[in-house]
Formats: sequence, C-alpha cells, structure tokens
Amino acid sequence: MGLALTGRIERAALDRGVEALLVPSSLTAESFYARLGYRLLREQLHGEERTLIMTKPLPHL
Repeated sequence: MGLALTGRIERAALDRGVEALLVPSSLTAESFYARLGYRLLREQLHGEERTLIMTKPLPHL
C-alpha cells in the first residue's frame, strides 16, 4: 500500500512540474524510502524525537 501511494504522489508531482520531493521520515521508515530512491538530506530534532528529512529528485520528461 505504501509503495502504491508513494508512486501516485510521485506521478502527481511530475505532472505538476515538481523537481524534487521531500519526505519527513521516521527512523523505522528510512529503509523503505531509501529503496524507492530517497536519500537523507538532513536530520531534525523536535524535542527528543528525531526526524529524517529525505529527498528524491524527479526525472524531467
């Protein structure tokens, strides 16, 4: 389900001319996004909660 949803979001972004996506990821979801081509951009701390900000450039058509 996550794979299908991510694919739909990426296609919608491409249709709108978006060049890259940013995703706030938990530590446990990092490997899921990495398998889809997302790379770690930076880490953010919210109190004691650590969030990974991941990015993926989208291909130009």
